[in-house]
Amino acid sequence: MAEAAVAAPHRVREYETIYVLRPDVAREAQERVAQRLADVVTRENGKLTTVENWGRRQLAYTVAKFRRGVYVYLKYLGGGTLVSEVERTLRLVDDVLKYQTVQTRTDIEFGSVEVSPENVQFESVEPATAEELNEPIERLLGLEQSPERERPSDDVEEDYESDNPVTNDVVAEDRS
Repeated sequence: MAEAAVAAPHRVREYETIYVLRPDVAREAQERVAQRLADVVTRENGKLTTVENWGRRQLAYTVAKFRRGVYVYLKYLGGGTLVSEVERTLRLVDDVLKYQTVQTRTDIEFGSVEVSPENVQFESVEPATAEELNEPIERLLGLEQSPERERPSDDVEEDYESDNPVTNDVVAEDRS
């Protein structure tokens, strides 16, 4: 007797990967990286559910002499081998400064997740100009002083000391 084969639902995990590109990367290079990652996900039997380009943002610290980077967010379904392959691909791309992957959910039925084509459409950003790349770190952090807030001259400090009776008393006591 032949038993009817009942297909068990295919269970996968959900992952999020954020990668940071160099701020001066060209639009075509951004699109090539995104397409390469999409190909990796489909080749490894995964499903890309969300792609968001967060644009050029300031990095928390300098990475490879860059203070800014283009942040891209990916959300996808698959297994552990898919994550390994995505991270290997990101490691091989010279325009990628940093990346991080986090597992967000487990035990998801692969076929039950519907993906809207608008959610996986990649939008690139314009490369940074030379002026943006050479912007001083003090200005980025808001620490740059304006000319009217400069330190007072030494003459003002000397006038303050000579008018201060406490300072003059201390100096007189030290001489005796």
